[in-house]
Amino acid sequence: MPSIPNTCGMPGFIATLNDHTSPSVPTTASSTSSAATPARSTTRAKRTPSSWRSTSAPLLPLNAVIALSILFLGPEIVRAQRGQTSFTIRHPWVVAFAFGLLHGFGFASGLSTMGLPSAEIPLALLVFNLGVEAGQLAFVLLVVALERAFLTLQVAWPRFVAALPGYVVGSLGAYWTIQRTLVLIGSLR
Repeated sequence: MPSIPNTCGMPGFIATLNDHTSPSVPTTASSTSSAATPARSTTRAKRTPSSWRSTSAPLLPLNAVIALSILFLGPEIVRAQRGQTSFTIRHPWVVAFAFGLLHGFGFASGLSTMGLPSAEIPLALLVFNLGVEAGQLAFVLLVVALERAFLTLQVAWPRFVAALPGYVVGSLGAYWTIQRTLVLIGSLR
């Protein structure tokens, strides 16, 4: 069971899973977090001016599927906290890579609606990718440092606090999935 409540999202998921799966948490967490970057970069790069028409997806269904991917993380966090295993827990980098493809495609589709000049897209993608990578690594390192500090200080979280991350992520994912699905259904009328 983790000694610190982790935060929502992929970095929190990575930190939570790696709390249970690896003796070298910083290395595994950073490599898992970094696995999403090439996937996001690949799908974002497919939106460069020469290939804009070759990769597109309707934004409303894509948003619903992205929300569903966040919902997926909640039960996986709970499984990890209970000491159970799954493919996701054993190979978090595979899921991070797959979600990186999906979320990168969502970003790329959103980018196409922004009206950014074609010449500025490569630099925007590069800077965005570097920022996301730096932010994820900083977050994972912060969680690991806080966890170790709380262990050293012998802070014992109540059991319900340790269980919150999985349920918060799952609840938010469920809310977003329902909300985005209703928007999608409403647009079909």
